Amino acid sequence: MFIDIKVKMIKKDFKYDFSIPKYATPGSAGLDLHACLEKPVTVKPGQICKIPTGIAIQIKNKEVAGFIFPRSGLASNYGISLVNSVGVIDSDYTGELICPIINYGKDDYTINPGDRIAQIVFLPVYTARFIMTDELDETVRGSGGFGSTGK
Repeated sequence: MFIDIKVKMIKKDFKYDFSIPKYATPGSAGLDLHACLEKPVTVKPGQICKIPTGIAIQIKNKEVAGFIFPRSGLASNYGISLVNSVGVIDSDYTGELICPIINYGKDDYTINPGDRIAQIVFLPVYTARFIMTDELDETVRGSGGFGSTGK
């Protein structure tokens, strides 16, 4: 299944060969987002840096949103993630995609111009209608919270 996404290049006169997001392999769910930087940025442990991607997108279908996820290799190898865990790109947002990167690691991490910093996945979205009630249907778990189902 395909969805058409309009892509606008924010910085057309950029110094390195910058292109629209691409799937790395035929089975990839996410498209890589690249750092649109003039020079390297070093992120110190515990620091948050807003890294621009140099692109804006338009999702014409209001039943779809873009979800920006951390790259698993950066997170597991260097502690580099997104401070908000997952960024939500609503169908009516048309500004530049910015990735708030955080360094959870112990060492400085340098992001170079063009580095892959995150990935975007397009998923269906449902609009909820809340129905007020005095009772909820019984379930096996019930109101059991954190840890109620075991380790």
